[in-house]
Amino acid sequence: MSLSIREAFVKASLFLEEHGVAEARSNAELLLMHVMGLDRTGLLVRWSEPFPAEVSEAWEAVLARKAAGEPAQYIIGRQEFYGLPFEVGPAVLIPRPETELLVEEVIRVGRQVWPDGAPQLVDIGTGSGAIPVAIATECPAWRVATSDISPAAIEVAKRNARANGVADRVTFLQGDLLEPVIDAGWAVDILVSNPPYIPSADIPDLQPEVRAFEPMSALDGGDDGLTPYRRMVEQLPRLAGGVPRLIGFEVGMGQARDVAAMLRAAAPWDDVWIIPDLAGIERHVLAVRRGN
Repeated sequence: MSLSIREAFVKASLFLEEHGVAEARSNAELLLMHVMGLDRTGLLVRWSEPFPAEVSEAWEAVLARKAAGEPAQYIIGRQEFYGLPFEVGPAVLIPRPETELLVEEVIRVGRQVWPDGAPQLVDIGTGSGAIPVAIATECPAWRVATSDISPAAIEVAKRNARANGVADRVTFLQGDLLEPVIDAGWAVDILVSNPPYIPSADIPDLQPEVRAFEPMSALDGGDDGLTPYRRMVEQLPRLAGGVPRLIGFEVGMGQARDVAAMLRAAAPWDDVWIIPDLAGIERHVLAVRRGN
């Protein structure tokens, strides 16, 4: 007797739990929707139907990959960010919900500082392109550019820009941190970055699905996790227009105060502030000069 879709889901959830997968039920549901080509409502409507034999092989394959630790987002090849779909894969870090808070704050303050203007925003370390694509979508008058040291990441980000209809409004540069922007001779109004910030010694303690599958270049922030911030702050005066008027950084746990101190030493800001994420962790550091 064949299993119902619901029974197959329950069996898969138990299988993933036995293999130490965190949030086994939500992972099983996500993978089941992917294999069956359904959203959650469609899945629930068909909950009591027999599990379709034609997807059994694909179902077993994705469960095996998840049991081996691979992130579900890589298995299905996508992740939603800021209400937009993004292609993801091993070349890029999976966009996290907390980064949406950085995007929201940069947009909020940017609209205050440039209410009728078109500021030049540059995102450093684009990965999937989540930050620049989301901002270009929300702020069509802004000039948006982004860079990454990884050519493979840039190709993923370009595809995401095309898929979300902003390919003609996002410029892509390849290089190390601010170097390609400096080489281009650009004056930057807004700088935003979610760089690697995990201390090197902490990498072995990361969740296995992060440590083994996500790109190490997007995780390792050097001895104390602050190397990318130090380097970017040191590079700021070399930008054609000098230090940008608005900077927004995402940071790791316990790093916000140090990064805020770096920014305060870099320029005479009107305000430097820290924003916690939904877990209460100090996650973002922003600095602004509101005058010209």
